[in-house]
Amino acid sequence: MSENNLLIQIKNLRKVYQVPGGEVVALDGINLNIERGQIYGIIGMSGAGKSTLIRCMNRLDTPTDGQIIIDGQNILAMNEKQLMATRRKVSMIFQQFNLLMQKTVARNVRYPLEIAGMDKKKANERVMELLRIVQLEDKANAYPIQLSGGQRQRVAIARALASNPEVLLCDEATSALDPMTTQSILKLLQQINHDLGITVVLITHEMAVIRQICNRVAILDGGKIAEEGTVDDVFIHTRSAAGRRLFGIVPTDDDESLPEVPAIRIVFDEGKETQPIIAGLVKEFGIEVNILSADIKRINGKSYGQMLIETPREDESRKKVIDYLEEQGLTVKEVDPL
Repeated sequence: MSENNLLIQIKNLRKVYQVPGGEVVALDGINLNIERGQIYGIIGMSGAGKSTLIRCMNRLDTPTDGQIIIDGQNILAMNEKQLMATRRKVSMIFQQFNLLMQKTVARNVRYPLEIAGMDKKKANERVMELLRIVQLEDKANAYPIQLSGGQRQRVAIARALASNPEVLLCDEATSALDPMTTQSILKLLQQINHDLGITVVLITHEMAVIRQICNRVAILDGGKIAEEGTVDDVFIHTRSAAGRRLFGIVPTDDDESLPEVPAIRIVFDEGKETQPIIAGLVKEFGIEVNILSADIKRINGKSYGQMLIETPREDESRKKVIDYLEEQGLTVKEVDPL
C-alpha cells in the first residue's frame, strides 16, 4: 500500500454508548486504511457496528477514542469551521434518501450549492451537469414524491456530488431498492468512481453488493474487524465465522440444515469450476464424496466456484483428498461446523 495514495486512516477507533445499567461497545479497536480511488466495502450483520463506523467517519457521531485521518488531517481534532470544510469533501448518501420532499429535484440538488453561496446562474448550470451524470435531467422540475425509489437515490447521489467531494460514503444505499434498481445504482457508483475519481466507501449487509463492485472489504463482527483484504482474497481464504456466513460458505447459526460434520471447502478459480475434478477424485481413489453444498459466484466480473464436501473419516483418505485437490491448483481449507 502506497503511503502517498492513502486517503483515509482509521486508528484504534472505539465507540462506547452509555446505557442504563452499563455500556454498549459499538466499535472496539477498528484499524482501516483506504486508498484514493478505491471502492471499499464494509459489511456485517445487523448490530455489527458498520453504520456507527460510517457515521464516525464524517463526525455525525463522535468516537470515544482513536483517530480518523482524512487526507492527512485528524477530523476528531477539527474545529467546527474545519469540520464543515471536510464534510464538503466527504459526502454521504443514506438508505432512505433524505430528500426535501417540498422542493423539486433541481432545488434538492442545488441546496448545498445555495448554502455554499454559489452564484445562482453557476449553481443552475452545475445542477443540470449533475442531473446528466445521474441520468435525470428530464426530472429537474419533478418532486421526490413523483419519483421511484431508484430515481430518488439518484437525486441523493447528485446532491452528494454537488460539492465536488473526494469521498462518497454510502450507508446501505441500496437496501431499500429492488434487485434491478440496485444493479443500476451500483453501476452508477462504479461510473462515478471511474469517471470522477471519487473514492467510495460502501456500508452494506449484502455480500452480493460487495462482490459486484468493491476492490477491498472489511468484515465487521461485534464491533471488531473479523477480516480485511481484497474481495477475491477474503472470499478464497475466508478465515472467520462471520465471513463464512456472509459469503454463504456455511448456513447461518439458526439454519436447521447446518452440517454437523467437519467439511472441506474447495474454491475453483475462474475456468476450473467447469472441470470434472470431483469425478476425477472418485475415479482415481474410489473414495465416496458427500457433497454438502456447491455454487458459483461472480466477484469483480470473475467466476469462482465453491463446494463443501464432508471430510473423510479416515486420516489417510482425508490426506489423499486434500493432496489431490491441491495438485489440481484449487484452494482447499478444512472447515469445522459453526
